[in-house]
Amino acid sequence: MPAPTMRAVIQNSFGGPEVLELASVPRPEPLPTEVLVRVHAAGINPVDWKTCAGTGMAGVLGEPPFILGWDVSGVVEEVGFGVTTLKPGDEVYGMPWFPRAAGAYAEYVTAPSRQFARKPASLTHEQAAGLPLAALTAWQALTDTAGVHRGQRVLIHAAAGGVGHLAVQFAKHLGAHVIGTASLGRHDWLTKLGADELIDYTAVRFEDAVRDVDVVIDLVGDGFDNTSTRSLDVLRPGGLLVAVPSGVAPELLAAAEARGLRASAFLVEPDGPGLTTIASLIDAGGVSVEIEEVYPLEQVAEAHARGESGRVRGKLVLRVDEA
Repeated sequence: MPAPTMRAVIQNSFGGPEVLELASVPRPEPLPTEVLVRVHAAGINPVDWKTCAGTGMAGVLGEPPFILGWDVSGVVEEVGFGVTTLKPGDEVYGMPWFPRAAGAYAEYVTAPSRQFARKPASLTHEQAAGLPLAALTAWQALTDTAGVHRGQRVLIHAAAGGVGHLAVQFAKHLGAHVIGTASLGRHDWLTKLGADELIDYTAVRFEDAVRDVDVVIDLVGDGFDNTSTRSLDVLRPGGLLVAVPSGVAPELLAAAEARGLRASAFLVEPDGPGLTTIASLIDAGGVSVEIEEVYPLEQVAEAHARGESGRVRGKLVLRVDEA
């Protein structure tokens, strides 16, 4: 009997969205402690198109060919030996294997069972697929790295993006006074999500508009107008800059230390328990995920091009399985 196959988006070379192509590839089989998940939807993140182009996680994945994607929402199809936390038919979501290849742009993925959690019951698979990487980034940065607590002042750069709009809600849930940078057209929406103050970065320098911040969650980096370095100007003594997309250069770290400030790099990790907590917050109505558009798997190149435009409110998602 021939080995089972599946549809997947592969790339055979680095480049722009045009290098992504739909193909038939072997279907994976779960090892002990792993589950096979039939993917209903896959989220798209900036790390995806950066990796596609040869940056991002390309250094971890190596040379093409490979299958992109880490955000998954689907149904457990099969469980490997030793799995006791999930069973076939369970609806799950997760960010498996990151930063190693997960291959989420495909009909099936396999990964350790504990890198998944039960999907929020109140969400569709398309909505849930927009959560894992963005939500875990926001949650881990705020809770594990920064230890944000009630009464602190938290500044979130790119507050209207995939990670940013979730970070706004999580920071508010943690009791912080939430300040965000975003274009003016996003302000009403972000206010409804819980932002207390908003700065239109297209009209004013944020360091001229805010002071005495305890934590900056920088989702932009020094690659755009020295955002990380400028963020040091808004922190109070002992304050923390969490630099998400580009890490902390030695020069930035030295500048922070010279001023009595702290700076930390950050990289999100698979986190089943974290996803369970996030699902509880969502099902309780305290947090929502914004999906700007859902694309069929066949339109993955168009979806990547849209994401690279930098003007997305919330998340973009691929619909993989209509069932």
